[in-house]
Amino acid sequence: MASAPALIDRHGRRISYLRLSVTDRCDLRCRYCMAERMTFLPRDRLLSLEEIAIIAERFIARGITKVRLTGGEPLVRRDVTELAHRLGRHLGCGLDELTMTTNATRLADHADALVAAGMRRINVSLDSRDPQTFRHITRHGDVERVLAGIAAARAAGLAIKINMVALKGLNEHEIAPMLDYCGREGFDLTLIETMPMGAIDEDRTDRFLPLTRVFDDLSRRFALTRDARGTGGPARYWRVAPWGIRLGLISPLTANFCDGCNRVRLTTEGMLYLCLGHDESVDLKAALRGGGVGALDAALDAAMTIKPRAHDFRIAAGAAPAVARHMSVTGG
Repeated sequence: MASAPALIDRHGRRISYLRLSVTDRCDLRCRYCMAERMTFLPRDRLLSLEEIAIIAERFIARGITKVRLTGGEPLVRRDVTELAHRLGRHLGCGLDELTMTTNATRLADHADALVAAGMRRINVSLDSRDPQTFRHITRHGDVERVLAGIAAARAAGLAIKINMVALKGLNEHEIAPMLDYCGREGFDLTLIETMPMGAIDEDRTDRFLPLTRVFDDLSRRFALTRDARGTGGPARYWRVAPWGIRLGLISPLTANFCDGCNRVRLTTEGMLYLCLGHDESVDLKAALRGGGVGALDAALDAAMTIKPRAHDFRIAAGAAPAVARHMSVTGG
């Protein structure tokens, strides 16, 4: 790959992390993320896996060192492991890490292939280990499939971090037990405040649980020590004794985390979003199909001039979501 200048936005932040959505589809319908009846993109509007690979490789040439495959649920896209293998060839040659966020419902079938592609750790979205609560949150999911996927990933050698969205009245009583479970299993845990993205069937204010309150409760139950090691991402971290696992808090509503933002997000349709909470975007599909790598580089340069300094998430009864697109479109 021909190299080119690093991607530095108008605020002086070096962009080194690409979240790459391979599909907007998901086999679950989590209440805080999607409406029960969703309209997904027609398949003819999606980037091909070859196009995704070309764009990702151009990002690597421009200084991206970490790529995360996301969705929707990335493992519902056929042959996504072939994409992982192609990108994995760049590990050690510009790319430091290739990873994935998954709901793990199909992970048991793909864990070995992901390891063979070069992945060493993954994030698993798991908001409850209680079968009934999990089914309610996801509308039809089977938590046993998720736990089987986690077990398969561990057996394949993948390190695991659990992502748990904190939901008032649904799973708040499970947060401390989830941290205990993660400690015993050797998994890191990241807690996330619900984000006002896309129209759903419920009022998000009914489920918004400030992580400031959650942290106060956890700090009374566990020995937590601040871990200053950052990733350029949104989470603040603590070490949890006696296990030594990391607890992360992502607080888009109670603690803005944007000053050091190092990431951009590419949708499966080819739109590059510069911020999760804003609509500024650049059409990389049009650039690639219209002018090849040269046009793609010009589009990336243009994107750096419009990346916002910070999101502006707010949550209030009856308020419209911050952006119309659902999290599954952008790639959470």
